[in-house]
Amino acid sequence: MIHQKQMLHHFKFSTTVYVFFCFTLIITIITTQAATDLSFIQSYCPNTNTFSSNTTYQTNLNKLLSILSSNSTNKNGFYYTTVGANNPVNTVYGAFLCRGDRTQKECKDCVSAASNQIPQKCPKAKESVIWLAECMIRYSNVSFFNVAAEVPVLALMNTGTVMEQNRFMQLLADTMNAAAVEAVNGGGDKKFGTKVANFSSFQTLYTLAQCTPDLSNSGCEKCLKIATNYIPSCCSGKQGARVLIPSCNIRYELYPFYHELNVPAPDEPRPNPQGKKSRNSVVLIVAIVAPIVIILLLTLFVCWIISKMKRIKFNSVPQESVEISRVEFLQFDFDTIATATNNFSGDNKLGEGGFGEVYKGMLFNGQEIAVKRLSRSSGQGIEEFKNEVVLVAKLQHRNLVRILGFCLDGEEKMLIYEFMPNKSLDYFLFDPEKAHQINWPRRYKIIEGIARGMLYLHEDSRLRIIHRDLKASNILLDENLNPKISDFGMARIFGVDQTRGITNRVVGTLGYMSPEYAMHGEFSIKTDVYSFGVLVLEIITGKKITSFRESGYAEDLLSYAWKKWNDGTPLELLDMTLRDSYTSVEVTRCIHVGLCCVQEDPDQRPSMQTVVLLLSSHSVTLEPPQRPAGYISSKTDQSFATKDFDSSDKSTSKSQSVAVSVDDASITQVYPR
Repeated sequence: MIHQKQMLHHFKFSTTVYVFFCFTLIITIITTQAATDLSFIQSYCPNTNTFSSNTTYQTNLNKLLSILSSNSTNKNGFYYTTVGANNPVNTVYGAFLCRGDRTQKECKDCVSAASNQIPQKCPKAKESVIWLAECMIRYSNVSFFNVAAEVPVLALMNTGTVMEQNRFMQLLADTMNAAAVEAVNGGGDKKFGTKVANFSSFQTLYTLAQCTPDLSNSGCEKCLKIATNYIPSCCSGKQGARVLIPSCNIRYELYPFYHELNVPAPDEPRPNPQGKKSRNSVVLIVAIVAPIVIILLLTLFVCWIISKMKRIKFNSVPQESVEISRVEFLQFDFDTIATATNNFSGDNKLGEGGFGEVYKGMLFNGQEIAVKRLSRSSGQGIEEFKNEVVLVAKLQHRNLVRILGFCLDGEEKMLIYEFMPNKSLDYFLFDPEKAHQINWPRRYKIIEGIARGMLYLHEDSRLRIIHRDLKASNILLDENLNPKISDFGMARIFGVDQTRGITNRVVGTLGYMSPEYAMHGEFSIKTDVYSFGVLVLEIITGKKITSFRESGYAEDLLSYAWKKWNDGTPLELLDMTLRDSYTSVEVTRCIHVGLCCVQEDPDQRPSMQTVVLLLSSHSVTLEPPQRPAGYISSKTDQSFATKDFDSSDKSTSKSQSVAVSVDDASITQVYPR
């Protein structure tokens, strides 16, 4: 009760601070809207042609900047002039251009600031351009009047990205082209155009295009075409950007950054005899304040609802409390993924598993992806899908596969991962023709990487994760053969103090599951340790746990490894392809670790922290292993399918026998081409 009161007090205090911050922001926005934005944007100062100090050219340049500043009240926001025309060597040509929606006073302030800054940004250059937020100044020793400059082309972009990028880029192209047409047809007064388009119910796209008025219509069109064509290569998918060329510029944002020009602004403010503000000012302030106040009130209402619904939880983090809405920023639209995979072409198909198919794809920016498309008929896939998205999005480690996003579109459910060019570990490990490509140093590195990834899941991440389906086909390999643990559909979250759980929904692959999990549904971090031990022995021998009996060596891989260990001949376990590359100390230590991990008693198995320490330090000793679990006797690569019972997963240590069905389908196996 006391804790709840403290939480309530903290919420009230946080809300007060939030309200104060929001109203401060409103006042700041209102204040800054009335002021001219004089912030520096970019400059261009080629050093190919320079002048010396105290020369005629510098004198003419200073005079030019003074003239530009004094003529910045020109009605159309553009002015071109020349100084020193009687001396071609020292002639300076210059011009300024203010953004088409700026008043004369705002233009004057901006040009004055730019005139002061350009000598500092380009102190010795005979040709320079400077862009401030609302104006541009340019000078050169060569005349550029009526000439459409094509270089330089400079871009600045918003770091945020948009959803549904293909649709956004198409809308941007159409809207920007419309703004460019308006600018081209602006005549000799102002070549300036703006267009607005709705991207979604709550996002509006604002675009702007402008040329210097001295250009012909064809010159303006040519310049703007260069600028608009540059956007896909520099700023694709970005929430906002601007492209700067000396003769023109374009900009787009998802917020209004210019004033509408429906009603021309007067040259100078007229005095109001009643002492009241003009109607335009009132409308502007209301237009700014009203949406912010509405958003603020809605935010406070949502916070109040959340505070009412929030429950204080202790000692466990049940999976039901994790919602996919927390990672909505990862969402892709269906059309983007369909395009990336060539409409899920068979040529792009990488593999198929129990819950669906996996495709290779390429996003519009050239990034390769792996798309896991869940089967529409898989009722189990919905829960595993939500589980995997939320878990993997929260996990960041070099030995875990990185999720790029997901797609939810009607019955379509897809996971988008980084693409692994070297496929999965089993692709190399169990193929006699490819096994030689992963020699012992590489295999030892893979074992260490898997161990570090599992340690992160068990101890070092924000959540304690039990994977429950660790096997060779779920270890992907990047371009450098570094291991990446994948497929978190079966994973479970443990609370900080939770050590064990029980389930009536046993899932996984026979041979990799610990006996207490397969027989009684009990799982813990030692369940993953067991799977890791099996995987280590597979990596050493090059033999698959579920098909080892067919080799005729022994009943199963674990029994065979135990026999060789007791006989004092553990190195006879080694894959024949490794005979020329192995280190006996490392191999023996890995066999020792593997056998300790597959002991029947979970309490006797080491933790992943101990495993990592044993693999990285040869000075640490390990207790002799006990006889491994002996329940494995499958002749085929079988997998447990899920079977739901009346009770769900529980955080308990009580044993409970369950019945399970056997199916040939397992968890998704990724086989990149």
